[in-house]
Amino acid sequence: MGMMGREITLSTLRVGLTRPWQVLADLIYPPACPGCGVAVGAHRGLCPACWSGIRFIERPYCEVLGSPFSHDLGAGILSAEAIADPPAFDRLRSAAVHDGIVRDLVLSLKYRDRTDLAPMMAGWMLRASDGMVAACDAIIPVPLHRARLFSRKYNQAAELARHVARLSGKPLLAATLLRVKRTSQQVGLGAKARQDNVRGAFAVSEHRAADVFGRRIVLVDDVYTTGATVAAATRALKKAGAADVTVLTFARVVGHLI
Repeated sequence: MGMMGREITLSTLRVGLTRPWQVLADLIYPPACPGCGVAVGAHRGLCPACWSGIRFIERPYCEVLGSPFSHDLGAGILSAEAIADPPAFDRLRSAAVHDGIVRDLVLSLKYRDRTDLAPMMAGWMLRASDGMVAACDAIIPVPLHRARLFSRKYNQAAELARHVARLSGKPLLAATLLRVKRTSQQVGLGAKARQDNVRGAFAVSEHRAADVFGRRIVLVDDVYTTGATVAAATRALKKAGAADVTVLTFARVVGHLI
């Protein structure tokens, strides 16, 4: 059986199993590193080599965009990008740099049915949230259009948001923000094309406006690239009266450190 088949079967088999059956599942499918496939002590656990290759995003970083700095420039320092072009959201926090094993984890969750990775990834996100999850009123995932959700079977951002909510005890509002416009894939588009692609793509359900009005929201997505998608989603939330929006992603693209 190929790796793809093994991953799908494992994810399906372990859902809802009681502990004795989980032990049996572990015997049939021994725990393997989701990055390289070598044997590890527990499912979803990374081997030392893959773990050492992860670049976690920690302070010092821009207080708004979360862009890591190479040197500590003092408390409350903003990056030049955040000053010159303030984002629609109030702040961004991400767990790790989008490269190597982190990119592989994102792809496995998004395209290879590895929803079993979401709890581990959500745990990293919660630790990276800088207290913003603890301070928020609700957690909202970036939604997929219903046509794409039908073809993909699940929304990876919703999987991450569900586990962030479970770990933190915060309310999950999975049906509040809607993707009302079917957009092209963002992959391969430039920054301006990405903005045009998602303009007007999101709206808050008219029956759920009270979920957002005056509240502090954590908006969850898997990867931050140019910020076009989360900016468009934030504008919809702010239009509905959200008081504060923190964007929380598992990974983010990082250029040269400042």
